[in-house]
Amino acid sequence: MRFFIRLSFHGANYSGWQIQQNANSVQAQLERALSVYLGENIGVCGAGRTDAGVHGINYVAHFDSQHIDLSQKHIGCVYKLNAILPSDITIHAITPVAEDAHARFDATQRSYAYYIHCQKHSFVSDVSTFLPYTPNIEAMNRAANLLLGTHDFTSFAKLHGGAKTSICTVSEACWKPLHPDAADISAFPLQLFPPEAFVFHISADRFLRNMVRSIVGTLLEIGRGKMAETEILDVLAKKSRSAAGNSVAARGLFLTKVLYPYPIA
Repeated sequence: MRFFIRLSFHGANYSGWQIQQNANSVQAQLERALSVYLGENIGVCGAGRTDAGVHGINYVAHFDSQHIDLSQKHIGCVYKLNAILPSDITIHAITPVAEDAHARFDATQRSYAYYIHCQKHSFVSDVSTFLPYTPNIEAMNRAANLLLGTHDFTSFAKLHGGAKTSICTVSEACWKPLHPDAADISAFPLQLFPPEAFVFHISADRFLRNMVRSIVGTLLEIGRGKMAETEILDVLAKKSRSAAGNSVAARGLFLTKVLYPYPIA
């Protein structure tokens, strides 16, 4: 029987989601925990790979098991698996799905959030990127708005990333202030952040490797006045990674949501 598993992870200690030789990964830890608990050799397929150091909130994966009663034992199963897993990976739910449901190929939208803070702060350095200046958020939002729709995002993709196509459809791309009065669902208590903090939200049907981090880096160049807002269209048109800005650090990036054409718990 096939199950969807919903989990969150702090990515600092991992080389990313996907199993790699000689490196720790979220997928490897999850497969180990499931195999130990279920007494089976369990393979897990995730909604998509994440770069080293990137975090996940409500990440979705699927696995197959002969234990068809997992859904009836949901609370105890989740509790015991979380006891096996390291503290920086947390399972929230395990849900039975159709045998052909697929965590990666069935996903219709993925959403990311990138956090920055503009005042030195002691408690958010591993989940947000510090900038020693305050960027022009209005200019960055005008530029981000030009990314909406269907475009070729080759310029924002990691070279030789292996994607069959670089065409993506972006449905959301905007910066918001991050403070208790802001209309924002945060990954963590807003009180942890200094007053000058912001989050970038972006959603699309698919993402290329390194795409979000290079988009954020380019928008920050615009926010510092080093690029004009409309130059982001030139970056898209050139279809060259060298045309975009530098990628920002992975620590501020969270995969926050994966949507499917059917309900999942």
